[in-house]
Amino acid sequence: MKILVVEDEKDLNLLIIKMLKKAGYSADGCCDGREALDYLAGSDYDAILLDVMMPNMNGYELLKKLRDRGDDISILMLTAKDAVEDRVKGLDLGADDYLIKPFSVDELLARIRAMTRKRNGNKTNLMSLEDLTIDISRRTVVRSGQEIQLIPKEFSILEYMMRNQGIVLSRERLENQIWNYEYSGSSNSVDVYMSRLRKKIDSGHEVKLLHTIRGVGWVLKADV
Repeated sequence: MKILVVEDEKDLNLLIIKMLKKAGYSADGCCDGREALDYLAGSDYDAILLDVMMPNMNGYELLKKLRDRGDDISILMLTAKDAVEDRVKGLDLGADDYLIKPFSVDELLARIRAMTRKRNGNKTNLMSLEDLTIDISRRTVVRSGQEIQLIPKEFSILEYMMRNQGIVLSRERLENQIWNYEYSGSSNSVDVYMSRLRKKIDSGHEVKLLHTIRGVGWVLKADV
């Protein structure tokens, strides 16, 4: 899952990004609404953490602009303004949720999970394919009753593929979704992670779930 942090307090921006990456998310950061529009034009994001008081274009203005053009990306407003009318304004403009500063890491992560579940139509943290189940909240993976240990990047890739079961995902789409804006790794990084992931989830199982579509990308589906 890829998140854009729009926050003009640079130290807080960097801290939030650090927390998100530690939790397994891919994250980029910018400091005002106009810069955010450039990031959104250049990459696909699943959610925005949006500060209200910013220079050039504030959070309310950016939120209105996105909703007016029909963009339904998940948006969590972050603000030190705790007046009821301020929260109502953000929600009426189309924000999915509102979090008052200062906030705890656990609450921020819980609100992100809840917000994106609603957007994706998921009422639980669990997603399954055949005998493979992942728990988004606990960040665990189980197949045939056995827990599989994944590093954060592997989990992010698997989560994205579980959300797109049966869809062939190209290397470029995976790079854009899982890695951040400044990513400049080797061209075979995705291949390396996919090879490791396939071994972990398919090794020893008759039914294979992760498949390479030569020259195109990868797909998660049951091969019976």
